Amino acid sequence: MAPGAIPHFWQTPLRYLRWSHRERPAYFYSLLIAAMGPITLFTVPPIRKALGDENATPIPLTYPIPTGPRKKLTGYDDDTETD
Repeated sequence: MAPGAIPHFWQTPLRYLRWSHRERPAYFYSLLIAAMGPITLFTVPPIRKALGDENATPIPLTYPIPTGPRKKLTGYDDDTETD
């Protein structure tokens, strides 16, 4: 490799990673973190299941409607009409 020549990723990926580790560490670590995404997608759920971690129950989105007739309220001036 000639001095000052930048290797291209798709031509020689390992060579590019070695070069970017030395010359452009932000590129190297961003590629490393990006590669960990799909790996964790397939490894974390089985590990969570093996450790006994379960998903939380979903939060209710509606209030449950009571069955039967509604009770008549008394004692709060509900039965008197105001003019």
